[in-house]
Amino acid sequence: MKIPKAIQNVIESFERLPGVGPKTAQRLTFYLLHVPQGELDRFASSMQKLKTDTVMCSICFSVDETDPCSICSEKSRDSSIVCVVEQPLDVLALEKSGKYRGVYHVLHGKIDPLNNIGPDEIRIGELLNRLKNLENGIKEIILATNPTMEGEATAMYIAKQLKVQSEKLKVTRIGRGLPTGADLEYADPTTLERAMDGRSEY
Repeated sequence: MKIPKAIQNVIESFERLPGVGPKTAQRLTFYLLHVPQGELDRFASSMQKLKTDTVMCSICFSVDETDPCSICSEKSRDSSIVCVVEQPLDVLALEKSGKYRGVYHVLHGKIDPLNNIGPDEIRIGELLNRLKNLENGIKEIILATNPTMEGEATAMYIAKQLKVQSEKLKVTRIGRGLPTGADLEYADPTTLERAMDGRSEY
């Protein structure tokens, strides 16, 4: 049986998404065939607006509707504490705990030599530039990269660069409430709160 071109195109589009294999792509596509056209139209419209209606914050590099983002713009946040994370999803995970009141810096990746990702491919340089502006008044950097081998290597590299730039700056690493190899985005709020409270100084 030959699959209609319209169906095959959608299957191939799903297959390009991370974590979606051929069978899952087929199931999703054939599920959408049974969805009312109005819902499909709303889904398609949402996808079209995904990039056009969002911007990257010029300060922390998270994703929001405005620049600066809602967190960087919030007056009640403690801008002297910057939490460094790998992805915007990590910001959402930490915000769910409701305990952290500082600001963020999103790297958009991690140092991963096996995939040819070095320090220059992620936003480490932008973090160092934030510290050069003394008016920012940054007192502490919390390294909250994931507890994977690449995440640890990224944290160690950043810590070394920060110490070279400023010996007075407090550099901490989130506690071990997170299991090794876990991602922040999948951790529950209580675990993230304990990890943040249990951070240690580099």
